[in-house]
Parts: sequence; C-alpha cells; structure tokens
Amino acid sequence: MTTQASKDTGTDTGTGVLPSQEIAGMVRDGLITADPEITADQIQPASLDLRLGTVAYRVRASFLTGAGATVAERLHEFEMHRIDLMDGAVLEKGAVYVVPLMEGLALPEGIQAVANAKSSTGRLDLLTRAITDGGVEFDRIAPGYHGPLYAEICPRSFSVLVRPGMRLNQIRFRRGQAVLSDAELSARHADQRLVDGPAVIDHGLGFSVDLKPREGDLVGFRAKPHTGVIDLDKIGHYDPAEYWEPIHTREGRIILDPGAFYILVSREAVHIPPDCAAEMAPYLAMVGEFRVHYAGFFDPGFGHDAAGGKGSRGVLEVRCHEAPFVLEHGQVVGRLVYERMAAVPDTLYGAGIKSNYQGQGLKLSKHFRVG
Repeated sequence: MTTQASKDTGTDTGTGVLPSQEIAGMVRDGLITADPEITADQIQPASLDLRLGTVAYRVRASFLTGAGATVAERLHEFEMHRIDLMDGAVLEKGAVYVVPLMEGLALPEGIQAVANAKSSTGRLDLLTRAITDGGVEFDRIAPGYHGPLYAEICPRSFSVLVRPGMRLNQIRFRRGQAVLSDAELSARHADQRLVDGPAVIDHGLGFSVDLKPREGDLVGFRAKPHTGVIDLDKIGHYDPAEYWEPIHTREGRIILDPGAFYILVSREAVHIPPDCAAEMAPYLAMVGEFRVHYAGFFDPGFGHDAAGGKGSRGVLEVRCHEAPFVLEHGQVVGRLVYERMAAVPDTLYGAGIKSNYQGQGLKLSKHFRVG
C-alpha cells in the first residue's frame, strides 16, 4: 500500500518512523526480544506496546541511570521494597515505582527508539517513562542499545491496580531524520488539511484549547483529590462522577488551580495522513503557569476517517504549576511534531484495529462509563 504523498516525501527510501510491518520484522529478527513472546496485537501502526513484568520496585525517588551504570545497580541504591504483581497490586498515588518490562532491545546502529505513555495512561495522570541501562534521558533510546527496558511509574491523581502484561507505554522506532520541516508541514496542510482551521506552524503544528463548545457549557474535567483505586483492566466500568469534577463555563475561560489535573480538548480537529506520524511536544513553560502533558503518539490514520470528515480533536492533559492561571479559549497550548513514515503501515489507526479514540471529542479514558 503506497500513496502519492509517500512518494513525494521520500518515505519509500526507508528513512523515517518504522511501520507495523517493519516492527514485526524486527521481532522476527531478534532486534526486539521478549519473554513471553510478543503478540500480534501489541504491534500498532507505528509503535509497539510494552508490557509490565512481574515485579515492581518502590523507590525513594525518580532517577536516570547515567552513563556506565545499569538500572539494576541504581535500584540497589534507591529500592525501598519490592512488590509481586502476579495477583495484582496497587501502585499508590504519589509514590514512584520501577517495573522491569517483558521486552528488551538489540538495536542496530542505524535505528533509534523513543517511548511514550499510551493515551489512556496519560488521561489517568499516570506518569510513565521508559528508562534503560546507561540512559541519560527518559524515553530516548540511542542507536545500538542492547539491553532490558524498564518503566518508571508515578500515579499522580489516582492509585491504580496493575498486573503483569498490562500496557502503559509504547515504543516507536525511527531510521534517520524523520521530522517534517515547517515548509513541508505548510505544503502538507495546503494539500491534505492537517487541521480543520488555520494552521499555526512554528516548529510543528500548534493547537489551542476549546473553552467555547458548540453545544452546552461543559469544557472539561478536573480530577478529584480523594478517590478509590482504578483497576486498569476494567473498561467502561467506573462512574466518572466518583473520580472527576465537571468544568462548566460560558465565559470562554477557566482558572487552573495549582497542583490540579484537568482533561480538556483541542479546538482544532487534527489529521495525521497515512504516511505520517506525530508526537505531542512538551509545552513551553514560559508561556503559562501550566503544562500540557504529552501522553502519547498520534498514529498514522488518526483523524483520517473520522465520522463526518477528516480530523479528530486532541484530548489535552493539563496540570497547573505553582500559581493559579487563567486559560482562555483559543489559547495555543502545544504543538504536534509531524514525522514521515519509512513506509505506509499495513494497518492504520481506526476502527479496523479497535482504536479507542478515533473521532473523539472531550473524552475521559476508556476505564470510565460514557453517558
């Protein structure tokens, strides 16, 4: 499967984000290792879901391994106690855990990797980052890395029940330089409409917050401070009212409370063409007293076949910092960095692979009942 766009942008050269079929090839070739074996449904259009192992280490603080050291060595320094996950265990709000993952890597020199939290993980304010032996950055894995993978997990709003095999984060692989320049983004938008309104392009595609919905006055949700545990295996199970406070406004603005976590939605409907992927970039702290959580990747096909036309709105996970902050309708709060695919994936994001958030608007994670 190819497109004219893929030919025009050179994705047939093999440079870019690796698609599902090449990830499957890496598994077959032993470049991605796992115990137990990787299952077919772990492979997404442009990423691989990573699974929790059988034990969690409660640690005194978050850490980076550092050059020349292993995670196992650092755990010896920082471990408080270890927790068997086999029968399920609660990871408590505010604590920091390190969990060995079932997957490992044997990357060749020409391929680097980047990890990120899955969408549902981010919507629960569940800070999840990948760490590696010798790592000097979270979620970034250098070409040629051979070794195990670990997840650092810090539940920030809700305590969660986890079990081995759960998938809280995912990993993407790229060969060479994949990021589209602003000129390339502008040309893409002119040809394929990357958003349903004016495109604000500056080191990526800017997006803003929607605080004036077309219907009603519900603009978001704020996490309640004292709630029960969320079992991550339970889908469509929990009453949102027990965990979230709805945010209403008719003024086009809200005041963010320090330390609070919010679910909001972008004003723009975003479109990721089949030969592209995207990542939500960290928001510049100098522009406001808040942070838009960059929870996940946007797969090829996101918003490509949404009901009613192209585009799906992006859900924003927002945490306020030290001072109250007024957030206004239409305020630019982040940007999407688009990357070219090395090839169009065999499968795209959408109903065909049971994607949870295609065609979404304002939406909580899949664990909560709708309506």
